[in-house]
Amino acid sequence: MNEPAGAPPARGPRQQGRLRRWWAGRSLRLRITLVVGVVALAALLALSRLGVQLLYGTMLDAADAQLRSQAQTVAAQLASGTPPNDVRGPEIRVVDTAGTPVDGGPPLPLPPRQVRELAAGEAIIAGHFAELRRWLAVPVVIPNGTTRLVVTTADIVGGAMLLAHAAVGFVVGALVVAAVVVLAAWLATRAALRPVDRMRTAASALPPGERLPVPQPRDELRALAEEINLLLARRDEAVARLERFTGDAAHELRSPVAAIRAQAEVAVAHPDPELAEETLREVAEEATRLSVMLSDLLALARADAGQRPPPHPVDLVAAAGAAISRAGTGLDGPVLELIAPAPAQVGASPSEVALVLDNLIANARRYARSLVRISVLPAGRSVRLLVEDDGPGIPAADRRRVFDRFVRLSPEARGGAGLGLALVAALVRGRGGTVTAGATPTGGARIEVRWLATR
Repeated sequence: MNEPAGAPPARGPRQQGRLRRWWAGRSLRLRITLVVGVVALAALLALSRLGVQLLYGTMLDAADAQLRSQAQTVAAQLASGTPPNDVRGPEIRVVDTAGTPVDGGPPLPLPPRQVRELAAGEAIIAGHFAELRRWLAVPVVIPNGTTRLVVTTADIVGGAMLLAHAAVGFVVGALVVAAVVVLAAWLATRAALRPVDRMRTAASALPPGERLPVPQPRDELRALAEEINLLLARRDEAVARLERFTGDAAHELRSPVAAIRAQAEVAVAHPDPELAEETLREVAEEATRLSVMLSDLLALARADAGQRPPPHPVDLVAAAGAAISRAGTGLDGPVLELIAPAPAQVGASPSEVALVLDNLIANARRYARSLVRISVLPAGRSVRLLVEDDGPGIPAADRRRVFDRFVRLSPEARGGAGLGLALVAALVRGRGGTVTAGATPTGGARIEVRWLATR
């Protein structure tokens, strides 16, 4: 639909976006000051208009009261029989209900519409600004039974000038007060934000381990200082954890790399066809260990960053069976037993579930003597996954520590870099689940995972 001619062009989305970007780019102090100034100016102008209207109404009420008193006095004279010619004056006229003079004077300087308004009892204002007059009429019944109108008028030019000067004074006063309010808002905002600036500067220069002083009053600044201190504590903790993780990762990666290098140097320095196959086998084992470690480190980094695929219902029983098939059972390895009395589905991704099961089963097989039992048990809104072995178990003092990275309770155990249970904990907790370590009735290790069930 076309816009009507002469209408102002509508503000387009591009202009609105430019205005929002300009507004967002201003400082908080300027935005607060502008808002306070605009609201104060609008309120003061509204009060000014109200004041002018009150003065205008008061002036008209006073003029009407005086005119009505004069008209009633003349009406009483006419009602007693005084001729209209005797009461006529410069500001007093007697006319019939149609506005025709009956006092021998000239016609009223009013159009018929305003004469009808006077006859209806309304007070009117006529004339241009330099000769404004107020008119009012009072009906009266003379002795012969006819109705006459006593019309009185008064000059209100002085009152109009007074109102004009008052309106200008009100507007000027509103502008001055608004300017004072804007200045006060600017100074108050500056004073209120100065502690925040000092706090920001101090926080940026704080060395690790130091904290901001907390103000005594329990106000917003105290809450801000406490939140900044918590943020600094989390930063220091994250930095310490990163440094510890980097050191542990470098230490763990050094071993397989050093072993591969040493074996390669020996093979080069002492070429022996009979030992070549054994050397290559050892290199392949160390390379496999290194590859697994790097894969676990990458998975941990992704879990820490929250990079997870969207959850889907995963059949935990079928996933456990597939993990047992992948693990296999050697002639000298422990038996893998699956107990699943009912179907169970969890909210995760298939790759996460497979990674958790593979790490738990590999960890249990590393320490088990003859049996690893995997149990999938529905438990209301969650699903319990128990992986138990008949090995030496986990000491009570270490049952929380085993989920830390690069923690190996038995360094002489076969394989492992201490990342498996840490990866399990990161993946399960990232889906809102829990992981705990305990003991079986026979003293073996028990790792319990609780996943949120899906219907």
